[in-house]
Amino acid sequence: MYGNRYIQVLLPLRLKWEPFYSYDAELTPSQLAVGDRVRVEFSGKEYVAVVTVEEASQEAARIGLEKIKPILESLPSLAKISREEMALWRQVAEYYLCTAGEVYKAAYPAGKIEEEEVKARVAKRMEARLERLEDKIARARREDTRARYVAQREEILRSAQNDKVGEGAYEREIPHTGSGGAAIELSDAQEEAYSKIKEVFKTGKPALLRGVTGSGKTEIYLKLAAETLARGKNVLYLVPEIALSRQLEDRIKAIFPDELRVVHSAETLSSRTGTAEFMRDAPYLILGTRSSVFLPHRNLGLIIVDEENDQSYKQDNPAPRYNARETAIMLAGIFKAGIVLGSATPSLESLYNCQAGRFGLIELKERYFQAADSDVEIIDTIAERKKNGMVGDFSRKLIDRINNCLASSGQVAILRERRSYSPALQCEECGTIPKCDRCDAALSLHLREDGSSKLVCHYCGRVREYTGKCPACGGPMKPLGAGTQKIEEEAMRLFPGARIARLDSDSARSRKLETETIKKFADGEIDILVGTRIVAKGFDFSGLSLVAVLQSDSLLGQQDYRADERALHLLEQFRGRCGRRSEKGLLVIQTSQPEHPVYKTLTGDFDGNISTTRFLSERKLFGYPPYSRVINVVFRDRNLPRVELMSRKLADVLKASDSDGLRTIGPYSPAVDKVGGENLRIIRVLLSKDSRLKARKNGLAEAVEAFGKERGYTSHISLDVDPV
Repeated sequence: MYGNRYIQVLLPLRLKWEPFYSYDAELTPSQLAVGDRVRVEFSGKEYVAVVTVEEASQEAARIGLEKIKPILESLPSLAKISREEMALWRQVAEYYLCTAGEVYKAAYPAGKIEEEEVKARVAKRMEARLERLEDKIARARREDTRARYVAQREEILRSAQNDKVGEGAYEREIPHTGSGGAAIELSDAQEEAYSKIKEVFKTGKPALLRGVTGSGKTEIYLKLAAETLARGKNVLYLVPEIALSRQLEDRIKAIFPDELRVVHSAETLSSRTGTAEFMRDAPYLILGTRSSVFLPHRNLGLIIVDEENDQSYKQDNPAPRYNARETAIMLAGIFKAGIVLGSATPSLESLYNCQAGRFGLIELKERYFQAADSDVEIIDTIAERKKNGMVGDFSRKLIDRINNCLASSGQVAILRERRSYSPALQCEECGTIPKCDRCDAALSLHLREDGSSKLVCHYCGRVREYTGKCPACGGPMKPLGAGTQKIEEEAMRLFPGARIARLDSDSARSRKLETETIKKFADGEIDILVGTRIVAKGFDFSGLSLVAVLQSDSLLGQQDYRADERALHLLEQFRGRCGRRSEKGLLVIQTSQPEHPVYKTLTGDFDGNISTTRFLSERKLFGYPPYSRVINVVFRDRNLPRVELMSRKLADVLKASDSDGLRTIGPYSPAVDKVGGENLRIIRVLLSKDSRLKARKNGLAEAVEAFGKERGYTSHISLDVDPV
């Protein structure tokens, strides 16, 4: 008699403790170990939990063995959670002030676990069917009967093998050039950067590759990947946007056709489950967006974080509110893997880490094709309007530049940082601006393909039909400003002979349309591409010679200490998209603030010493990152008076503990202070980055939790570490 054994498990819940369960060792096929998954009942619901302590008898005895429930069943058919996965979950939970259970839930959502169980049941049924066929084959007396059973068996095995091959789960050897045999050739400058990155890896530090747009960072990444795979280790390649992964996919597949798997939020759960199975059985290169850090990685040798400064790497809600860049650094540490962060415009935090000796800095200052930096032209839209120099949202100067570009067979990209036809509407008679019923945000006007119109909330997604009349007085409505749809419409009217397309998050919802648009523009089949900041990201369009930004002031007027830095990064990225071969490109910026410091900084100085020094000086003066750590205490409540009262009371509690290393600001309302019917308030806490940082973070979390429990308000408060 073995009797009961006692374990501790991790549940996909916001629990700060790990409950105990028992199991009968005689009824369980094998002793449960750390990482095994079991089904348990907790508070009246069933969950798939992960064993974290395999022998917990002494700890369980302290709370009373009679109180401990048995597991419902062990789940040996589900893949074991590795120690590396659990180590990452705990590090993420500690850094982002959430629980390991919340991270587990993000890595293994209920739908993914259900998909795993379905596949396991199918495999079990197939195994049982094969056993029955083997028995029938052995007992068959007639040859034709035996042949029929053998054929059925072969069909099942062939079907299973096809499924496995479809998921990429097979072994292979990887030559240094990549399994596709395509050689990765580097220029002298790229080769030098590659060697320096390898030297940084030897120190165990992250390498920051700062390379001008068009300098060939991707080729360096791919050579690092080929070398890593040749050593028998695996690669994770992170990009911030789905659109980027789609263009890179073809490029990488040419070199690593068997190792490549693409992972992003638009994938089905079945596809993600197939990817996880593939990763367990074969060498891999995962090309993915931020959630790829939580895949079941094994034998990881290299992590690439492209466009490391991009704010899309940060998840705002729900917990864990992590940044994939920082999480990737944690993951690299767990596997002792090399990690390279790349960008033409690195974040101030990463540049500061280089200055502090935490990262190694490698620079690529020349473009691969030796092209010069694009020129910059600032057009004052206020001055142009005074002299009748505007045609709709286009200045006559820009119209001339575009016509000249098209006449010389060049391509044009136009950036407007607002999707829709118009970002807002206003009644011409009473001045009403229609807003979402659930969010304190103006409704945007969108045109449908059939010519009808709708009003859309860009925060909660609610749609309302557009009648053209004011909901308050019935008066006529007029558009305020122009979104990408309207800019596209104006461009079609101004340049009737040009082939024009649009690329924004509306069009990107269709993978087929988005991929087709990007490919056509890359192949020169589109003359003018209108889009949001997607068009400014890391695409390589060889024919692009003119890029223009309309209503550029929308990039600057934000309530954020990072606004100028982000605007400069976006403009520099967009500038780098054109003139990427031997010809010089042109960036045209239409603005009503031509003297703004951000525009003055666009001088072509790659080192960016002036802007970096200015930004860092301002951050240091006001105590913002990278000289401190910011944590937002976020309140969400449908009851407006209550959220205002509670946020003020907690702010008073926190301010009473302010010191030299801790400063509390607020509460304040964000720019959009109501989303999805919930009123928002924020308390911002700045903590000095010194030896007491961790203690202050934990102290803040404890104070917020105690406040929430005392007032029964815990579910309305969340902590956002390093908000963007």
